Amino acid sequence: MAIGGTILESKFAPSSTCSDGKRRLSALTPLILLGTGFWITMHGMVVGQARSKAIEDAKADGETDVEERYALPNLYAQGTSRHVKRFNAVQRSHQHIFETLPQVMLSSMVAAMEYPCMAAVSTLIWAAGRISFTKAYAACEGDVSKRYSNPLARYMWYGMLMNYFVGMIVCVKSFATKSIKN
Repeated sequence: MAIGGTILESKFAPSSTCSDGKRRLSALTPLILLGTGFWITMHGMVVGQARSKAIEDAKADGETDVEERYALPNLYAQGTSRHVKRFNAVQRSHQHIFETLPQVMLSSMVAAMEYPCMAAVSTLIWAAGRISFTKAYAACEGDVSKRYSNPLARYMWYGMLMNYFVGMIVCVKSFATKSIKN
């Protein structure tokens, strides 16, 4: 799909000689990444709320050493209670984002240099999948097998791979292009 998309874009999208066409299209990918970045920040606040609720619920159920096990600077809570599992799933939903975010950002920006439409489409596919996956993971109540319960969740991997391939095509094409000096 990535290769086919780049071929279609090469044939039908505004050419690089168009002064504004390609530049305007190139802004789509950063716009999607900025929007996703804002959403990631908001999801971080969900983690903080989940931590507070887990501490409150654990105390109400009579768990011991609650502050020591749940409170910051602990990234994850220690133990196996339902409150621990529920909180750790929310925390993991947020942490998981950062395992691939730098690669997605780099590959999508490189891809957007030459194929702005394809980069925007693949980044949007990644973002839709990422948000769906993260929300399902956070809502799974500790049953992490439910993190793919949203049908869009798997698309984060497809969008990411498409960006990798398109980014690599841009890099290979850059090395392969022969410059002509006058």
